[in-house]
Amino acid sequence: MKNLIRLHEGVAQLAPEDSWELLREMPEELPEGNLILPLETWLTCRSELAREQLGVASGSRASSLLQERKAPGVWLAPDADVEVLREHLHELSLIAIDFPSFRDGRGYSLAYLLRQRLGWRGELRAVGDVLRDQLAHMRQCGFDSFAVREDKPVEDAIKGLAGLSVLYGRSAIEPRPLFRRR
Repeated sequence: MKNLIRLHEGVAQLAPEDSWELLREMPEELPEGNLILPLETWLTCRSELAREQLGVASGSRASSLLQERKAPGVWLAPDADVEVLREHLHELSLIAIDFPSFRDGRGYSLAYLLRQRLGWRGELRAVGDVLRDQLAHMRQCGFDSFAVREDKPVEDAIKGLAGLSVLYGRSAIEPRPLFRRR
């Protein structure tokens, strides 16, 4: 992904390269490298692989995907149920949450639930219609990488992460409200 910003020790940096490829649908030929699969595709791959390991042959390209790639990534639509990942978080290297529109805020809630309720500590990436004005709030919800829309300048977006210097309420990165921090 181009225009990828990652937080490294709390500092926003432009990622020089990204080894992940987001697949919104399964293509006929699977590309090489690290893939970020839609949740439903990932769950299908897992169940087919489990059946094969029990001796029920399926031979699908989906199950072979998980055999070849030990820790794929998964992307969640805004209406996804994060609870289905509870038992499988240790199998994932990256979770991407889709923002189909900058007006759709459900991804913030998914990120917060993943970080706070499920304890996800891996890379949490915002993808889709990700703009500068959202980045500081996304960070407070637990995102640590941001795939900024390709038609927007990434250098300008990095400045968006410095947007909020003091937060009054709790967040994924600071669970104590301001009155408890004094």
